[in-house]
Amino acid sequence: MWARIKRLLANKKIMVRFAFTLVILLVFRIVSYIPVPLYNTAAIDAMFQQSGNFFSILNNFTGQALQRFSILALGISPYITASIVLQLLQMVIPAMKELAETGEAGKAKINRWTRILAIILAFIQGYALILGTSTGQGSVFHWRYEGSDVVGHIYMAITIAAGTAFSIWIADMVTKKGVGNGTSLLIVAGIVTSIPTMFSVMWQYYIIDKTNGNWSYVWFVVITLLYLGILLAVVFMESAQRKIPIQYANRQGKSDANIPMKLNSAGVIPVIFASTILSIPMTITGFFTQNVSSGWGYWIDQIFGYTNPIGFILYVVLIVVFSFFYAFLQIDPGKIADNLSKANAYIPGVRPGEDTKDFVAKLLFKVTIIGTVYLVILAILPIVTSAIFGLKGAAGQAIILGGTSLLIVVGVAIETVEQLETDVEQDQYKGIFGWFKWLLFY
Repeated sequence: MWARIKRLLANKKIMVRFAFTLVILLVFRIVSYIPVPLYNTAAIDAMFQQSGNFFSILNNFTGQALQRFSILALGISPYITASIVLQLLQMVIPAMKELAETGEAGKAKINRWTRILAIILAFIQGYALILGTSTGQGSVFHWRYEGSDVVGHIYMAITIAAGTAFSIWIADMVTKKGVGNGTSLLIVAGIVTSIPTMFSVMWQYYIIDKTNGNWSYVWFVVITLLYLGILLAVVFMESAQRKIPIQYANRQGKSDANIPMKLNSAGVIPVIFASTILSIPMTITGFFTQNVSSGWGYWIDQIFGYTNPIGFILYVVLIVVFSFFYAFLQIDPGKIADNLSKANAYIPGVRPGEDTKDFVAKLLFKVTIIGTVYLVILAILPIVTSAIFGLKGAAGQAIILGGTSLLIVVGVAIETVEQLETDVEQDQYKGIFGWFKWLLFY
């Protein structure tokens, strides 16, 4: 381990890129404190006091920029939503699928469409968020604003959309000139900044206020140890793979080649899909009424609020469905079988062609069952632990054990480390070839 760290630190090129990434993320963090002009932040504070876990999770993704109603209130999330939408459209529309497979030109066009859709979604979501916060008491505008409400709403929504455009540009800068995937790192940067807030709230809740009396110290230690245990379990599960051995017909002897298949090949997408679908009716309801104790607002909250029994079951079912759907979207057994045939390779004990396709499909199904169970447990942990430890209000929103945040941080950390090691190895190979070139030609 120390040898790997030393090798990374000794590579000047990698360290320059790493420093560039830190500077860019610092700039992004500073900009996240710039508020949306004309907006009265008391309105968003009132909404957070009445909202559920969905806005808390979204707020953690943005590094509390949503609760501050910064110009980066939505951050990079509209771009992620647009990417998912276009991926799904490629399954439905054959022309889009063909375009994506035409090489760099096709990918560039899809990427351009993704950016345009992201800006449109950011404007719509920003406008909806402003309208949603205006249903409470008081005005969403600063007391000095005396203009038209519609013009003010549109102006603020455009500002939020501009913040998303800035986030996309920052993510591209990190991807091209920095370390790791820029989009993923922006999300991780927001989540990581919420971890100190979580522990400070825990300290206030259990140590200073002693909410549970003499047992408060014990609960503080138990929750801390539980958090570390969940973190280690997520690292293990995200690193776990089922390797399919392959053999080449034109090579003699035993081959070490294999096809790696992650236990959680769908990643965090199923949880995001399920949360988004459940949040849509809740958000629309919030535009018309804040009363969820009676009337039609009560039934919407019971059905789609995943802290309630019916909404909880629906939440789990959606995660299971999307896990299998996205796993088979990411890994196509038919495509794997075709690629093996073209490479004159096969899976030992399995006939090429249709049998290989069926073998990969069955194995993917079994692996996805394990991954789905893991994903469901991780997704419902914040809900279950909040109920067990009696966390409500501000403490319930800040103290989150498990959930998608931890999954994203661990997944991005593993991918970034792997990319760093790959870049170091490539630089070493270039250095060796450069030395040989110097010997031959100089």
